[in-house]
Amino acid sequence: MLKLSVVIIGRNEGERLVRCIRSVQAMSDFNSDHIEIIYVDSDSTDDSPQQAKQLGAKVLTVHPERPAAAIGRNAGWQAAQAPYILFLDGDTILNPDFVSVALQQFEAHPKTAIVWGHRRELYPDKSLYQGVLDLDWVYPAGLSEFCGGDAVMRRDVLAEVNGYNPQLIAGEEPEMCQRIRAKGYEILHIDQAMTLHDLAITKWSQYWRRATRAGHAYAEVSNLLKNTDTPLWERDAKRNLIHSTVLISVALLGVMGSVVLSSIWPLLFSLGFFAAISIRTAWKCRWKCIDPLSLFFYGVHSHFQQIPITVGQLSYYYLRWQGKRRGLIEYK
Repeated sequence: MLKLSVVIIGRNEGERLVRCIRSVQAMSDFNSDHIEIIYVDSDSTDDSPQQAKQLGAKVLTVHPERPAAAIGRNAGWQAAQAPYILFLDGDTILNPDFVSVALQQFEAHPKTAIVWGHRRELYPDKSLYQGVLDLDWVYPAGLSEFCGGDAVMRRDVLAEVNGYNPQLIAGEEPEMCQRIRAKGYEILHIDQAMTLHDLAITKWSQYWRRATRAGHAYAEVSNLLKNTDTPLWERDAKRNLIHSTVLISVALLGVMGSVVLSSIWPLLFSLGFFAAISIRTAWKCRWKCIDPLSLFFYGVHSHFQQIPITVGQLSYYYLRWQGKRRGLIEYK
């Protein structure tokens, strides 16, 4: 009897997918009679589907007009047979002990619908971007409002809420989690290593696109759930707009002040302001990391990313005004 269905989604993952499937098969309690692996491919142009099939996975292919992770995940869990679904992205490596620990939580906490653990970057030292974004994955253990793309979920709860919203190109997990919590279920983040992830971000343009995607998610999800019993991200979206406006205003005043006054001091003041708020954030987030330099760069990232996030929000509203919808925002 099947105990767990593993749903892996991907597009042109190549060797990353092979590594992911093999990590599933290396689980401490893996038994092919009790665990099925389903790979959902979103129109890959490489041989990812063939490689997954050779490793024993059931392969599904989706051809959406507007590609989205939600579409692949829905196809996967709807084809799954087990009562518990482990969702993974094709660029992750599963910790061999995570599933056994996670399943125990469902037995101990009947209201729990989702269990997730720690996702960290596989190569945090490969670039400054990956080192900083690695800290974005660090969350405190306990009850949480939402999970990320990697998590174990009860299939009956997925069916009850009709799964992920296929119209969303980003932010699909928090949106679905909001509907799940509205049903009285809980989402549990456990203090257990779950996956290693490969962002593969080594360029400024990738970092920028990833942040604009977050902004698009803020705008789309907050508008979708506005005036409902389960609003989400309305305050975050407004806070982002205010935050970025302040940052841009301080920067412009610094530059203009230096030009008008023929003095470097206004520019230094604006740089000092940015450094001060970055250090303040780094201090508040010191529980995430013990390295002061990494924390400082994380503080810089936490504030600077508000600008491309705002760009993502504004692009959503602009396209909406034109009656258009944004396609998948890929950063690698």
